[in-house]
Amino acid sequence: MGDFKLTTVEEMEAATARLLETGAKVGADAWQIRVKNQTPHCKFGEQGICCRICSMGPCRITPKAPRGICGCDAHGIVGRNYLKFTAGGAATHSDHGREICHTLHEAAADGAYKVKDPEKLIRIAHEWGVETEGKDIYDLAHEMAEIGLLEYGKPFGYQRFLDRMPQHTKDLLIKNEIAPRAIDREVASSLHMTHMGCSSKPEALVKQSLRCGLCDGWGGSMMGTEFSDVLFGTPKPIDTEANLGVMNADNVNIVVHGHDPSLSEMICEYADDPEMIAYAKEMGAKGITVSGVCCTSNEVAMRRGIPMAGNFLQQENVVLTGACEAIVVDVQCIFPALGPLSKCFHTKFITTSPIAQMPDSEFIRFNAHTAAENAKAIVKMAIENFKNRKPDLVYIPDMKQKATVGYSVEAIVKVLDGVTNSQVDVTGTTKPLLECVTSGVIRGAVAMVGCNNPKIRPDYAHIELMKKLIANDIIIVASGCSAQAAAKAGLMDKRAKDLCGAGLKRVCELADIPPVLHMGSCVDISRMMILVSELAKDSGLKISQLPVVGCAPEWMSEKAVSIGNYVIATGIDTFLGVDPYVSGSDQMGALLTEGTRQWVEAAFTVETDINKLVDLMIERIEEKRAAIGI
Repeated sequence: MGDFKLTTVEEMEAATARLLETGAKVGADAWQIRVKNQTPHCKFGEQGICCRICSMGPCRITPKAPRGICGCDAHGIVGRNYLKFTAGGAATHSDHGREICHTLHEAAADGAYKVKDPEKLIRIAHEWGVETEGKDIYDLAHEMAEIGLLEYGKPFGYQRFLDRMPQHTKDLLIKNEIAPRAIDREVASSLHMTHMGCSSKPEALVKQSLRCGLCDGWGGSMMGTEFSDVLFGTPKPIDTEANLGVMNADNVNIVVHGHDPSLSEMICEYADDPEMIAYAKEMGAKGITVSGVCCTSNEVAMRRGIPMAGNFLQQENVVLTGACEAIVVDVQCIFPALGPLSKCFHTKFITTSPIAQMPDSEFIRFNAHTAAENAKAIVKMAIENFKNRKPDLVYIPDMKQKATVGYSVEAIVKVLDGVTNSQVDVTGTTKPLLECVTSGVIRGAVAMVGCNNPKIRPDYAHIELMKKLIANDIIIVASGCSAQAAAKAGLMDKRAKDLCGAGLKRVCELADIPPVLHMGSCVDISRMMILVSELAKDSGLKISQLPVVGCAPEWMSEKAVSIGNYVIATGIDTFLGVDPYVSGSDQMGALLTEGTRQWVEAAFTVETDINKLVDLMIERIEEKRAAIGI
């Protein structure tokens, strides 16, 4: 392996401990302290048996009080809470997609936003039956944006992207009344169902949870992904770096954080502007470094090679370095704690969306129409803040890894074309990947997704699971904070092939890929759904028969529940390392871990012991291989 070695979780924890010492000097707290203050957690909440949807309660289910005031039992209460969780996540991801549609509508030849992948726009237009011949590309972009926006509220029909599914999957969803209709309708229906005096039957609540999740994965998220590619370019492999060491003590450091690439793309544009770089030098810096946290980071990393400073539970760490001039956020997964924390340092905490307004921040309202003006003002503010840095508080851990990122479906198909020796022309299909699987060179694949969660040692589950999976010749596609955990550790460095079993190592060498493929942000889990759909079509198998599983070992948000629902509803068994707050109902537990198979041919497995979780995934992949005779 030469001089290559992984960065261990222990090394990351030691760096964090050093940063927390700086925080203690200035009286700052951090999530590690707040976790202790919140422990132990409410057991009623953890089991899902607390109901506060009307003011007769709140009601809590106990052996002495097995029903709420209205008569709803534990199964109905847990089911309603689960569906509300799903609806929150579906609304959030789908609103991201809505904003991207609005940004696409602002695109213009002479505007801040351009169409960077016109071929993809035309391809989607053909999918949706839109005439493209002779149309100006920006007229087409505006037309497609309007059609996309109508997917949120149309009165009839299902989500257009369901036509990308294998026919078997689509028919199954329609037959069982799980196929998603208008996006906003599914979210509204979910909230209606969970209102006092409506649904309390677990089967109905779980079905709607699946349907609501699908309106996200095959609706809002998929539009967010596809139209982001149209606007900013479809990702292809690009080299970058990851972990806190990507910050530069000599430069103005701007950290972008959140999920919507409309803002971060413009920040990157102006940080590269020679006028801004010259201004930074006037202010005493050597240049400008933009790095990222969370999914905004994934978006700009896979299209621009912008380095990734960290994932969800590292967001406070970038401020604790004392070298962050501005942390600029859009929406989702942003700690309100960044406000008071930034005030302990010189950092500007800049919020930009009316959706995510927080105390102790400087609010610069960002929208697609004023994007250039907003971004330039933010970059200028960060530059002017450089002089306020306190050198005695600066500590950037000397810790970073190389990573190759940007494996869109199109990129995966292209790079794997060179793996097999088949004489058949398979360009543009997933058949090379299928040949690797059917020959046993690769045993299967895991879609590793999700967040960090203080309930599980941060990043440990992601990294340890990945190491064991690739050692067993199982390739990994990763997104969101899971992908950043892999990048920080070094598992997205092509040299990590030496940690693989012989078969996967050979594939990595032939295709020149790392064993963990970066597919993007959390909305880009929709890419994974497209990939498995194409694998199913090319193999003639059902999605549920493929030796592929999903895994979210450290999930924590409503969005993650929505994702989990659309992944199993697409036919992919999914493994969770954190309980989804349903343990208070054995009926809900049985439905989610087995009962959903009757409707969608897949279900959840919940196992909080990480070593057992990975063994169960490998076992399931081998069961699927045996069932189809490979």
